[in-house]
Amino acid sequence: MRMRASGALIMALLFCVPQSPAGAFELFGRKFFERDGQAEQEETIGEPWNYVVDFALPEGTDDLSKTLKGASTLWADREKPASGAAGLIVKARGDYSRLLNTLYGQARYGGSISITIDGREASDIQIDATLANPATVRVAIDPGPLFHFGEAAIVNPAPPAERRRDRVDDPAKEGFASGEVARSGTILAAGRLAVEAWRQQGHAKAEIIERRVTAAHDTRTVDAVLTVEPGRRACYGPLTVSGTERMDPDFVARQTGLVAGREYDPDDLERARERLSKLDVFRSARIEEAEEIGADCSLPLSLTVQERLPRRFGVGGTYSTLDGLGLQAYWMHRNLFGRAERLRFEGQVSGLGNTFDPAELTYRVGVTFLKPGVFTPDTDFQASVFGDREVLERYTRTGVSAEAGFRHEFTREFSGSLFVNGGFARFDDDFGTRNFTTVGLAGTVTYDSRDNPADATSGYFAELTAEPFYEMEYGNLAARMMLEGRAYYDFGSDGRYVVAGRAKIGSLAGAPIEETPPDKLFFAGGGGSVRGYAYRNIGVETPNGVAGGRSLMEASAELRTRITDSIGLVGFVDAGAVGAESYPDFSENVRVGVGAGLRYLTPLGPIRLDVAVPLDRQSGDPSVAFYVGIGQAF
Repeated sequence: MRMRASGALIMALLFCVPQSPAGAFELFGRKFFERDGQAEQEETIGEPWNYVVDFALPEGTDDLSKTLKGASTLWADREKPASGAAGLIVKARGDYSRLLNTLYGQARYGGSISITIDGREASDIQIDATLANPATVRVAIDPGPLFHFGEAAIVNPAPPAERRRDRVDDPAKEGFASGEVARSGTILAAGRLAVEAWRQQGHAKAEIIERRVTAAHDTRTVDAVLTVEPGRRACYGPLTVSGTERMDPDFVARQTGLVAGREYDPDDLERARERLSKLDVFRSARIEEAEEIGADCSLPLSLTVQERLPRRFGVGGTYSTLDGLGLQAYWMHRNLFGRAERLRFEGQVSGLGNTFDPAELTYRVGVTFLKPGVFTPDTDFQASVFGDREVLERYTRTGVSAEAGFRHEFTREFSGSLFVNGGFARFDDDFGTRNFTTVGLAGTVTYDSRDNPADATSGYFAELTAEPFYEMEYGNLAARMMLEGRAYYDFGSDGRYVVAGRAKIGSLAGAPIEETPPDKLFFAGGGGSVRGYAYRNIGVETPNGVAGGRSLMEASAELRTRITDSIGLVGFVDAGAVGAESYPDFSENVRVGVGAGLRYLTPLGPIRLDVAVPLDRQSGDPSVAFYVGIGQAF
């Protein structure tokens, strides 16, 4: 028999349709018209049963047809056989409810669905019936008219929020308003928003206690009235921690930032989960609220964690035709003293392939110690010591450096750091062999609202870095500053067409070029700068060759297109200039590189392959350059 919605529908928690033996359907999180024992499994064991399926909808419903096909398992599995004739029947019966719910989701409440197998309605076929192999399946759908909201109301809505962070979108702006298309999902979303508005103002147990929904077919309208019960205002009660093995449970509780007596806010719980995840100690961390609020407004919380193994190691690599092969490896202990202290030893070498002479390779070894949760749950202490040798076209550096300081997250997007640093290095370049000893500060302020740092499709990134330092060999007091901004715009809101832009400006004041450590000067060129040019090959022309400059300007633009769910293409243009003066005077030669790239998208980030060509090739630059890495270029 056909499944059809007809007549005026009076619903509480559901839109009611005549019962069909085809099976149950689900709406608003509940199943209706499910017979005892009806939960037949589609994985019925049987011989492979082939079938061909045809979808039939009225003309002019192409978009709706695509949506309905996406909800149908008959259509999704059409290229593989069912598990016996019984499996095909079960699959067809299940499609009744799936397709009906999809029609409701598209505000179609007067449609009908017919699914036939070899000309017989699937709902009328006995489960042990004999079918042709292959069987002929036809899905005929009359979607019916589009329904709009007559009345759309929230009873007992939350008052306007006083704090901006407590504001929740108005359901009316999300389509829950008179005259708007009456999709079932809109009603569900309106209920969630109405509850969340109360929860954001401290009412942890707010809930929808009644959904009164009436659909009238004669006027093609739906009246929906949702009643909210906010419950009592809550504050945080005691937090109990379970599941710890090596971790200090008191420290774990402190790191959540949830303070007993403070007003309940669901954003605090989400922030607590982020803090626990950032520790990189737990495989899972689950915060649960008590069922009831106490007489003193307290809401007890329980945190259950599962720890990871404390030790971890990893390896990685990069390759470009200019820089050769680079290899990295590290060993880390992520819970040294029971409070997520992290000790990491790492080493890397690059230039392999271009040479195998140890004196010509670039390498770096060192150790980093991180102690989270000092002063506040959002403040970390970090100290590191590194020794390295860097062999570049412009100079060779051999030295040791150390730093110690703090990082603090003010909000999810806004963070800062302040470090004391110092080091000794010997440089061999066009100015000869020189030694430099420096001591100074490094302060950074960062704003990051990107949706995914490894593959951003929306948001912004801005970072300001200031590094005042004193160089002892020449007695110069200097300062190095850098400002970088990135922006991302998604044309389709689904990540398929994204425009990304990056701009960077830098300045060094207080010391002449010949009395400044070359690694404090500015260079451009390479995979993270101006692609197509040799690494750090863009600088200031001097009688002795190319040297680093005291000012920098860079800009990049990319158009990212996702061809499939796992393959993407990128077109890009990079530009950069380095100046001799502390501030750009815009007289520098701007070097431009253009190219294209292939992206293989993985859960860890895209694997990147870029090909770039320099438009103003200089001595030492390639005619074409290839870059391989993980993550977008910026």
